[in-house]
Amino acid sequence: MRQYTEQMPCIKKIQLEDPCPIVKLFLEVYMIVSFYQTEFNIYSVKYTLAELSKITMPVIFNEPLSFLQRLTEYMEHTYLIHKASSFADPVERMQCVAAFAVSAVASQWERTGKPFNPLLGETYELVRDDLGFRLISEQVSHHPPISAFHAEGLNNDFIFHGSIYPKLKFWGKSVEAEPKGTITLELLEHNEAYTWTNPTCCVHNIIVGKLWIEQYGNVEITNHKTGDKCVLNFKPCGLFGKELHKVEGYIQDKSKKKLCALYGKWTECLYSVDPATFDAYKKNDKKNTEEKKNSKQVSASEESDEMPMPDSESVFVIPGSVLLWRIAPRPPNSAQMYNFTSFAMVLNEVDKEMESVIPKTDCRLRPDIRAMENGEIDQASEEKKRLEEKQRAARKNRSKSEEDWKTRWFHQGPNPYSGAQDWLYSGSYWDRNYFNLPDIY
Repeated sequence: MRQYTEQMPCIKKIQLEDPCPIVKLFLEVYMIVSFYQTEFNIYSVKYTLAELSKITMPVIFNEPLSFLQRLTEYMEHTYLIHKASSFADPVERMQCVAAFAVSAVASQWERTGKPFNPLLGETYELVRDDLGFRLISEQVSHHPPISAFHAEGLNNDFIFHGSIYPKLKFWGKSVEAEPKGTITLELLEHNEAYTWTNPTCCVHNIIVGKLWIEQYGNVEITNHKTGDKCVLNFKPCGLFGKELHKVEGYIQDKSKKKLCALYGKWTECLYSVDPATFDAYKKNDKKNTEEKKNSKQVSASEESDEMPMPDSESVFVIPGSVLLWRIAPRPPNSAQMYNFTSFAMVLNEVDKEMESVIPKTDCRLRPDIRAMENGEIDQASEEKKRLEEKQRAARKNRSKSEEDWKTRWFHQGPNPYSGAQDWLYSGSYWDRNYFNLPDIY
């Protein structure tokens, strides 16, 4: 593991002490807009990227990773894919796929730092022999911002790919990012393909108070070969915080017969249990909840956007349950390192041998991210501003010449299983033949 996992220079993180609410509002709104490069309405006053992007966002709001690297964190629990491939029973395979889908968002817990916006044409590759995969991603669009990725098993046992472009909604004290884009997992040994979309992510207290993240909404995983579906409900926290982080749902066959129940927390773990046992537990739990509500008088005016404390930090395990996934503990010094997981801490790792083979568009070579990782905040800010100005100038030059941007490693097309518009891998990246690459840094 990289040496800075023990002492990471970039953790000279600057904390703003209660800035003026209006200033913080503007900065936070700009942070969200600049992250997703989108347009929205705030209190009926229209702000667009064109108006706000002239101001360089302070790097103190960032973490030293590109959004392309943040996407790569989907692969932290790749062992669940390998485990799914090892099962002959399609229900057991679906259980592992569901656990993988839940684990893919687990690294977002307490990660309130903003990743750097990828530049158009920026790429990132990751090869993990120990986890059995290799991945390539590319920023394929800037307006709107779209990031595409393609991962494959080193033993040719799976392909995992997708594209991400969130749709934002501003709710006064919070910002909601509704995921757009299809996630696809192919288990090649079983000739199976699964598709789903990620849950909605909401960042609370963007004006005042401590930032905290909530995931909610339904995630429907479809096995396109068998017709089985897994419908997971990422629950909103609720008034008393009882549902905070909770996930539950069922695996159903194509006739909607319940085959299995799943439950847990996206920040901790996921279990499977017989659906009849789960339904009986839920019925009893609902009765207890109603009794508690009747004993408390809480008006709507008392509702707060502060992060509620859950009833318990761990999940109550229903007798007869089977553990599908449990999150790996974070390093002891994670809180001082942007709440990174061990997986995230090595995403910027590069040695001389790697530097000689990766393309010049790789995130690891971005000077602003590298400067921030080294604790050189002023230099990171200057480099970030320079890169943003360089990107705007390149876009302006293309508009003058009516030249269209051409992606290198991905192309648009329908998802072969869902039919939705998608970005698909064009191939040839791993041939290491990198000619005519754009000069983006």
